Amino acid sequence: MTRVGFLYPGFSAEDDYKAFEELLGGDVELPLVHTLMREDAHRVDALLDVGGEDVLAEGARELAAMEVDSAVWACTSGSFVFGWEGAGKQVEGVRRAAGVPSSSTSFAFVHALSQLRISRVAIAATYPDDVAQRFVEFLTEAGVTVLSLASHGIATAAEVGRLGPDDAVDFVISNDHTRADAVLVPDTALHSAHLIEPMEALLGKTVLTANQVSVWEGLRLAGADTVRPSGPGTLFRVGAGAVRSALPAR
Repeated sequence: MTRVGFLYPGFSAEDDYKAFEELLGGDVELPLVHTLMREDAHRVDALLDVGGEDVLAEGARELAAMEVDSAVWACTSGSFVFGWEGAGKQVEGVRRAAGVPSSSTSFAFVHALSQLRISRVAIAATYPDDVAQRFVEFLTEAGVTVLSLASHGIATAAEVGRLGPDDAVDFVISNDHTRADAVLVPDTALHSAHLIEPMEALLGKTVLTANQVSVWEGLRLAGADTVRPSGPGTLFRVGAGAVRSALPAR
């Protein structure tokens, strides 16, 4: 049994991880620790607090007690707002506290794109534009070309968690770019486990969602076989291979 632990801020789409667990089969457990969210706001200052060192260290110690095989800070905006270097230090703090290989959703997107050999993307972000622009900057640092960015402008994670599946699918497929090889959907507050396959079918290209890449990254770090035909989306059918880590060397 492979156990991948997730640090998940507050409450919005945490049940998505149970859905991924069921889709991936009976040999994977995806336990969550809900980390402190003093204010639910897609605003830079609030996100810097959500991803603070003290908050994540406390949660990571709880994951250590669960004897997980790897740990992922499952919050895209709460990692990329720190910038490339800051997000790397954030992951290192989680690794030290959890005592297992660790990453974050932001780096999971980078590693998934590397595995798929995709460098041109469109982004359909639920965040306000100023926050979404920071994700563009993060990806650019990794050598990814962002061809288009759509911002839904939703102010809180709770509101994103209540977004209906039809609305979510419509938003994503309406914000593709003809020259993009994938559409990225960077918010772990969005339910996506059962939407990836329909979106890929409608678009005819890869769709990467925040919870999807977080689960894939955790399995990769745990050394588990990530080639899973039952897993949602192209990413799980391709597996992990020999991904070159974008994280700073320890």
